[in-house]
Order: sequence, then structure tokens, then C-alpha cells
Amino acid sequence: MPSGPISVARQVCVARIGAPHGVRGAMRLWSFTADPLAVGDYGPLSTKDGTRSFEIATARAAKDHLVVTLKGVTTRDEAVRLNGLELYVPRDALPPTEDDEYYHADLIGLPAITTSGEPLGRVLAIHNFGAGDIIEIAPASGPTLLLPFTNAVVPTVDLAAGQVIIELPAEIEGDTPNHPEA
Repeated sequence: MPSGPISVARQVCVARIGAPHGVRGAMRLWSFTADPLAVGDYGPLSTKDGTRSFEIATARAAKDHLVVTLKGVTTRDEAVRLNGLELYVPRDALPPTEDDEYYHADLIGLPAITTSGEPLGRVLAIHNFGAGDIIEIAPASGPTLLLPFTNAVVPTVDLAAGQVIIELPAEIEGDTPNHPEA
């Protein structure tokens, strides 16, 4: 089942193991790749710390997940012990992105500056709670900013320069909308 350590530098989470499926070691797997069935195409999947790696032996689509077997996992008890485990691949194992597409791992840690050139903080995370992507910026002090990751708010992502440009919405800048009192 597991093999030796894999470098943890620039790892990207591509899947999460769920509950067992049946009694022969199959399990549910939530794939975070564009093509869910391609999750095994990027090489061995490893734990975040790189101490264990797994290869997908079989995979089939189910409702909102995959049902997979991993090489070396042959019993339900073995599958139970893996429930909740996140699986990673090295960033360089992933295919290049299209224009205006980014891997979250490429954005996290980048400086965020405003369109006027003021430092805003660093990209802490990219979230999606169901209504679209949210970029989380950690300023040097104070609470983090959660902003919509849209072209209007994030007009420029410059990976070559290593920065994201943020157009702060008026509400964030402190402007108050004019609402006539009824």
C-alpha cells in the first residue's frame, strides 16, 4: 500500500477519500480535477506529508464522486482507515492551465496589491462555498479580506511578476452607498 516519502514542496490536493464502498476495499473518492476520472493520470497520489502514496487500480463514476480501488487496499477495514485522507500530487505533474485559469497553489502566498499600487497583503486561500470563488487576502495586520474572485475585483493575476492586482469594491474602501430614507 504505502511507499516511501515524496517531496512535499508544491503539493496540490487533487482528491479526498471518503467512506468504504462494499467489503473488498473499494472506497468513495471526491476528485478535485477538471476531469474527475483523470485523477489517477498525474502519477502516484500521496498524503500531504509525503509519507504514504497510493495508486488507483480501478475507478468508476458514481453520483457526485468516484468509486475507486487503490493498489494494496483489499479489505473494508483498510479502506475505513483511509476515510477523510486528502491526496496530493506535485504541482509540476499537473497540465498547463489555459488563459485566465489558475491552480490555487500558484496563487497562495502571492502579494496582493491594489490597482493604485498599494500593498494589500498576501493571498491566503481560494474558497468556494457554492456561489463562486472567493479570494482570501491576509493583510499585514487586521482581519483577512474575503473578496469575490471575479474579473471586476481581481482584474490581473500576473504569475510571471508574482502578484495579483485587486480592485477593492466601494464597500471595502469605506464608501457608503446613498440610500434615500423612506
